[in-house]
Amino acid sequence: MEKVMLKGLFALCVGLFPFIMKKPKLKEMLIVFFSKGILATLIDAYVVNTKRVEYPVRPFPKIFKTNILYDMLFFPLLSVVWVKQSYNDNIKKILLKSLTWSVPMSIFQWYFEGNSKLFKWKRWSILHTFGSINFTLFTIRALAGLIKRVDDY
Repeated sequence: MEKVMLKGLFALCVGLFPFIMKKPKLKEMLIVFFSKGILATLIDAYVVNTKRVEYPVRPFPKIFKTNILYDMLFFPLLSVVWVKQSYNDNIKKILLKSLTWSVPMSIFQWYFEGNSKLFKWKRWSILHTFGSINFTLFTIRALAGLIKRVDDY
């Protein structure tokens, strides 16, 4: 079942990619996409190597210990949508909108941790997930704000 879910997630991401990654601001969004992929992969590698989270079912299990599909495709695509959604917002609106992303994502991960073999939390909890999601969202949003300022300059 988990492999079917991963294939479905891959198909969904590939299908949505051209609709999410389009002009205007394609250059900025590509920077956001690739930066988020790098950030998520680095954090996930640390979490897996310190045995806080494990991915029993994952793409390319002989090559990667993390779920590379989530780190390099799904989460970066969501982050592009997040940056587009909050692109012209002030800090207060950004903080509020971050909850519309981090709360559902945390709940979904909590649900899938208990009801699938996609990942297992060892020394991890829903609060860790909530914090790490918000950290990466704010980091990437700050990067997007910096890029926006440089482009406007």
